[in-house]
Parts: sequence; structure tokens; C-alpha cells
Amino acid sequence: MSQPTSTFQPANPESVFTYGAPHLKFGVGAADEIGYDLSQTGAQRVLVVTDPGVAATGSPQRVADQMTTFGIEAHVFDGAHVEPTDESLQHAVDWARENGPWDAIVAVGGGSSIDTAKAVNLMTTNPGELMDYVNKPVGGGRAPANPLHPLVAVPTTTGTGAESTTICVLDVLSLKVKTGISHARLRPTLAVIDPSLTRTQPAGVTAAAGMDILCHALESYTARPYTTYEHKRPEERVPYCGANPIADMWSEKAMSLLASSFRRAVQHGEDDEARAEMAMAATFAGMGFGNAGVHIPHANAYPIAGRVKDFSPKDYPDDHPMIPHGMSVALTAPEAFRFTFDASPERHRRAAQLLDPRAEEPGDAAEFLPGVLIALMRDIDIPGGIGAVGYDEGDIGDLVQGTLKQQRLLATAPKDVTEDDLEGIFRRSIRLW
Repeated sequence: MSQPTSTFQPANPESVFTYGAPHLKFGVGAADEIGYDLSQTGAQRVLVVTDPGVAATGSPQRVADQMTTFGIEAHVFDGAHVEPTDESLQHAVDWARENGPWDAIVAVGGGSSIDTAKAVNLMTTNPGELMDYVNKPVGGGRAPANPLHPLVAVPTTTGTGAESTTICVLDVLSLKVKTGISHARLRPTLAVIDPSLTRTQPAGVTAAAGMDILCHALESYTARPYTTYEHKRPEERVPYCGANPIADMWSEKAMSLLASSFRRAVQHGEDDEARAEMAMAATFAGMGFGNAGVHIPHANAYPIAGRVKDFSPKDYPDDHPMIPHGMSVALTAPEAFRFTFDASPERHRRAAQLLDPRAEEPGDAAEFLPGVLIALMRDIDIPGGIGAVGYDEGDIGDLVQGTLKQQRLLATAPKDVTEDDLEGIFRRSIRLW
């Protein structure tokens, strides 16, 4: 697939792209081998990070228990917060510091547990405060000075791709903004993908987390090409380098897997083949966007989730209002991709074909991908726009300002995005159907 056309004309175009990924172990039973894998690192004392819901399934304790066969002392911290905040991450860091030291970290759970483990790993190996490392302009954007411990990521949901990426996402409560920490050293050392662990994932979580997979693949695939940036010095290179041939390959395969498995996994949770394909799609999409980057839907998602009012999603904890990350990404995706269509029409058409090979292309090609997305969202019971999760016209200004804080993501968009452009995307996303 050729690189998309671009309006960006750098004086000294980039000629180098980078690619990184964790070691990967995939398949039913893979989680049973973590003790052996850690024994090869020399680890003797290991912290297992999870959340209360996943802890209740018994999987984290089973992972911890099988480490003892290899002489490893393992302790479970089950206080990770679903959709982490600066406060919940600080709580986890404080616990890890008080009960350490540790030789390695294992995350068992969804993206929230994996991101919590990334923050714990960072802050138990490096000096300073959490906000020192949060991306600018929200935080200090400091790079870690010291190497981190080995981190094994064991996802129990199919969506975030956090097991493949260099990103830790969090809500900064005082600012009502979702942001992140991004650095290559945060990438897990080993990703252990055991599809059997996802059987307990309910339909609502499968749907929301699956939309995160889909948008990871789509945003990576339609991202600004790496050749349209100014040439960087070695020390300037960042994990998100723009659309490139290797990331494209992973994104295309992820979309093909979603086409055959997404609806089945949501509507027939006992379908082990669909669960395995979703797990593979999540990992592949993570390997794509973890190198190319994401753009407008993810940038919009941060304030959508961060400014939640009183929405409670199906199949998630109901002790506090929440818009799950994958859902928040999906809510403006149809309009975002309608906006970016003219930057790379061929790629938008190809993505629609991959996601639904049976769909007929409409007379207006710009409507093809949004139409495919809306049909899928309706089938898997994703809310029909930001109005369905509690927002109205009066909220658009605040949502736009929250998105404008995500310049790291907006810089990856395939065309310039103005404040007016964002306002239009949000307004047209109040009701998608």
C-alpha cells in the first residue's frame, strides 16, 4: 500500500522511521509460563498489579502462585482503578514503594491495570513526582533517567493494546483532562496474550474495548506519513513516528481480524475463535499505533472521558460515572474520518473494505468509512454520539479546549486541525444516527 498523499511539505523530509515491540507469547496456556519466563531474568521478588474485578476471577493470584515453583516471591496489588487517575496511580506507586523493592512487575488485567503497572515501574525506578513525567503541556514531559524493571503485560480484555505500547494513560482529576506518559522505556518487556483469560469479559466491555482496537488500527493507518515530518536528529526520535510500512501491515491485519470476529465476540461471548481473533487484533493494532501514532478520535476522547457527568456504561463498575476509553474514542470517529477523508481517500476506502468486505461503496466515497463504522456501532450497542453519554451544544467549547491540549496526538493527524474543525466534528457527533 503506497503512502497517503499529504499537504505537508517539509523543507528537509524525514527518511527514517522506527519500530519497536515487546517480546510476545500468544496462545491458550501462555499465562501458565510466566514464572518460567521471569526466572530467566533473575527476578526473585515480583509485584503483580491488577484491579478488584479481575482479582475476583482468580487469574492474578494463579499467575502469582505459579511463580513460586521457580523460587519467586510474588505479591498481588489489586487496587488498580478502572480508567486510572493521577490519584489512583499515586496510590499504587505509594503502595509499591512501601512494600518494595521489586525485581520485576507483572500486570494482569485490562489497559487500566497495565497502565498502572507502567506508572509503578517508572516511579519505583526513577526520581521525582508523577506529574514530572506526564506529557506537556499538562505535565513536565520528563524522560526517565534510569532503566525500568522487566514488565510482563497479561491482558484480560481485548482492546487497549497496552501490552504493546509505550503509553500510560491517566485522568488528571483537578484539570478534568485525560492525558498520558509516553516514553520507549515504558513498553512492556514481554506481552503474554492468553485468549482464555478474556472469556470473562462481558459484552459491554468487549464492545467498548473493541472499538479501541478498531480506532487504533484506523488512526494509525490514516496517520500523517513519516516522510512528511522534518528530519529529526537521533535524540529527537519519539515512538510515534507517523504512518509507515510496518505499522500499516499490523493495522491492515487487525482490521481484517475485526471484520470476521468483532460482532461475534460481542454477541456470542462463548465463541473462543472470535475471542482469540479479537485478542490477536488488539495486539496487532497495538504494534501498529504504538509506532505510527493515533490522532483526532483519540484526542477528542480524552476530554469526552475526562469531563464525564453521570453516564454509567453497561457491564462496567457502577460506583462512579465513567465513559470507557474505547467508547469515548468511538463517539466522534465517524465524523473525524469524514473530515480526514480528503487527506488520503485511497486509505479511507481501503479501511472500509477491510472492516466490512460485504459493504457497498456509496456514491460519495467520503461516506464509505463513516457508514461502515456507524453500522458496526449500532450492531454492538455503542451509544449513538456524544449526546447519548450526556453532552450537548453547551459543552462543545470545553470539549474542544480539552482536545486542543492533546497536541501530541493532533500532530499525527493527516491534515491540519483547527479549533473550528474540532468544533464541527463535535457538533456533528452529538447524534450520529
